[in-house]
Amino acid sequence: MDNPFFEYSPIVRRQPLRWPNSARVAVWVLVAIEYFEFDRSESGRVPDVRNYSRRDYGPRVGVWRLMDILDKHQVKGSVVLNSAAAAHYPVLIEEIVKRGWDIIAHGISNYRQLSGLSIQEERQVIRESLDTITSATGKRPRGWLGPGLHETFNTLELLAEAGIEFVGDWVNDDQPYLMNTKAGTLVSLPYSVDVNDRPMFLAPTMPASALFETVRDAFDVLYEEGRATGRVLPIAVHPYLTGQPSRAGHFDQALSYVKQHPHVWWATASEIVDWYKSP
Repeated sequence: MDNPFFEYSPIVRRQPLRWPNSARVAVWVLVAIEYFEFDRSESGRVPDVRNYSRRDYGPRVGVWRLMDILDKHQVKGSVVLNSAAAAHYPVLIEEIVKRGWDIIAHGISNYRQLSGLSIQEERQVIRESLDTITSATGKRPRGWLGPGLHETFNTLELLAEAGIEFVGDWVNDDQPYLMNTKAGTLVSLPYSVDVNDRPMFLAPTMPASALFETVRDAFDVLYEEGRATGRVLPIAVHPYLTGQPSRAGHFDQALSYVKQHPHVWWATASEIVDWYKSP
């Protein structure tokens, strides 16, 4: 079947996109705050103490290290938040709200993906995720990133129906674009599985320095291309991975490198979407 949500749009044939203050690149830093149940496991073994405790390092230790680095650079994060994490980590939610970070819904937990759900089940998962996060943070999320980036054929329409304005599941562009559903229009916000610590370090397969090198190399290309039309650089980090003491310094180094350049807009996900939608 043909993709019903958007048409092919080559970036070289679009009107130039201009960011605030003549910025060439809009940079948003995504921090994933996720919840992994003790009685579930990707390996099939439960309890999977090794992998459970590895991920539990994130909310216990790693996220606080990343917060310190972002505070140092005066950068607001955009939190991709499982609703189960919102319910289980009230101290962490308090600190996120205090900093004014953007909050993007990320389903219930990372072990509960949307694939295979009926439309009624999926609608309930979306509603429960949004309601729980709203209750915990005092603000309803405007954006969505699916656990594992998984969707069904109904997901985008159900998200629009629920009042979601933008989605980050589609990793096919360096600029935002519109997605049309029967329930309304969504903005697809550029996200990346390349400038992302999960494929780098989950195995792990790359040295810690790969985070800095990947951010630097991606930024250099986008910064040069941004002379003609604005681009978006998403930097995605998971506290249980980049929050490790062996890797956090490379995240700090990456932000320092980008900070050396003048024509950069450090924005939250919602700020990028608002600018893109403005007349």
